[in-house]
Parts: sequence; structure tokens; C-alpha cells
Amino acid sequence: MNKIDRREDVSPKEGLHQYGDVTFADPTNKKYPIDTPEHVRAAWSYINHKDNAAKYDADEVETIKDRIQRAAKKHGIEIKAD
Repeated sequence: MNKIDRREDVSPKEGLHQYGDVTFADPTNKKYPIDTPEHVRAAWSYINHKDNAAKYDADEVETIKDRIQRAAKKHGIEIKAD
């Protein structure tokens, strides 16, 4: 898995405060929680918005998408691959 760099425009503490100590597709910045089917669907939707994906390098986006896809499989839900 590729490492995701720390983003200057977000506070990891905010993600922990909002979602608690859950699994995130971006654990460095505590973005895109993937602990429930609802969070997995939302994470997939958000990372596929160009403005959200643009905040990451291409390899980081692929890492995040891979983590979301694995979480979807774990939760038994289907998401559409782009």
C-alpha cells in the first residue's frame, strides 16, 4: 500500500472527533471512514468527485479507492467502479 501524505488543509483530529476511532480509507488525514456500509458508499461517492480527488496524488487516490473497494466487499455491498 502506498503511503498517503499529510494534507495541510485538514485536521486529522476533526475526523476522529466526528467519526471516532474507526477505519479510514485515508488514515493519515482521518478522511473517508469505511466502518459501515453507509460510510463506504459515502466515501466512494466523495473520492470520485474530481475536486476531492484533486487534493491527492494519483497513486494516493488509487490507494484510497482500493481500501474503499475492499471495505465494500467486506460489508457485502456493491459499488460501481469508475
